[in-house]
Amino acid sequence: MSSSSAQHVAIIGAGPAGLMAAEVLAAGGAEVTVYDAMPSAGRKFLMAGRGGLNLTHSEPLPDFLARYREAMPHLKAAVEAFPPDSLRAWSDVLGQPTFVGTSGRVFPQAFKASPLLRAWLRRLDAAGVGFAFRHRWIGWDAQGALLFETPDGERAVRADATVLALGGARWPRLGSDGAWADILAAKGIALAPMRPANSGFTVAWSNIFRDRFEGQPLKGVALTIGSHTARGEAVVTRTGIEGGAIYALSADLREAVLGIGQATLTIALRPDLDAAALTTRLSGTRGKQSLANFLRKAAQLSPVGIGLMQEAAIASGRPLPSFSPAELARLINAVPVQLTGVAPIARAISSAGGIRFDELDAHFMLRQLPGVFAAGEMLDWEAPTGGYLLQASFATGMAAGKGALNWLNTTKS
Repeated sequence: MSSSSAQHVAIIGAGPAGLMAAEVLAAGGAEVTVYDAMPSAGRKFLMAGRGGLNLTHSEPLPDFLARYREAMPHLKAAVEAFPPDSLRAWSDVLGQPTFVGTSGRVFPQAFKASPLLRAWLRRLDAAGVGFAFRHRWIGWDAQGALLFETPDGERAVRADATVLALGGARWPRLGSDGAWADILAAKGIALAPMRPANSGFTVAWSNIFRDRFEGQPLKGVALTIGSHTARGEAVVTRTGIEGGAIYALSADLREAVLGIGQATLTIALRPDLDAAALTTRLSGTRGKQSLANFLRKAAQLSPVGIGLMQEAAIASGRPLPSFSPAELARLINAVPVQLTGVAPIARAISSAGGIRFDELDAHFMLRQLPGVFAAGEMLDWEAPTGGYLLQASFATGMAAGKGALNWLNTTKS
């Protein structure tokens, strides 16, 4: 509980990272106030759980950490200190036990975010954490106080420490608009540019393909870019392609597209059958069947998969019926799709970019702004869907909270 002698910590952002920092700081005896531009806490968290809250993933921790790619060394200590098992135990204590789905993803048994968030906010309230909503952070005044725009005008707040947890730039209507980037850049903080992550990509489909297959899923496929392959599902959109397997490769696809203006995605429609097995299946007599019917029956291809093969054949300048059984077999598991652009950040699930890790010390404090810590999606990392985004947000929020406590104890002494 807070007291008149307790040091005041301002948490800016009422998402998972900010709320976890608030929990840690309140438990450590700090007086904590969480500020947020929205009218209530956890707006983006609730949206993330609308289709089933994917809290984390059950895969072995070394494999889990590898999902963070280049950012893994910077996130490793935080995630190891609060790993998936700890997140599940934390949720259980809040009365929201979890289960592992068939894909290895971890969900609350309630399968949504609202019960967990309500229980969490009750616990924070009991711990003395205060909330100030409709407070949009706009920087610092000349004396170093935090400045907020509120319905009652501008407000200055003095804090002994600050944790910034304002999210990335993907959900502006839910509070994550990335406006903080200009504030920090003006203070000399180095930032990586904000880019779409877990996003779709544009493809110049033919009108016939687009009109017939928009919204159709490609199930059980394997997608490849360079040396990276992801299995799962993708969905044809009117302007391109998106879906879980696409998101798993989105960082590589994005960098390829942004680097040279396009990228070739290869789709294996029957990844569990090799070329020899497919050739055998396709060497039978077609008779009076159309090629589409023959491919559907002999290779168990879906109409949208056959449509993709037709698109590739047209692009190659050869009609698909002219392909030999061996050529059809090779095409089935290596359909080239030319990606022409990255879908806008407004359509992405998350954003990449943000505060560069070399701006932070080991406790997530900004080196140039002593007493100011940062956590969550403000930092320059990204991860595929599957629970990795939330796990790192919780873990870095906890790490920043511990860092702020350490800072307060050091400065007090």
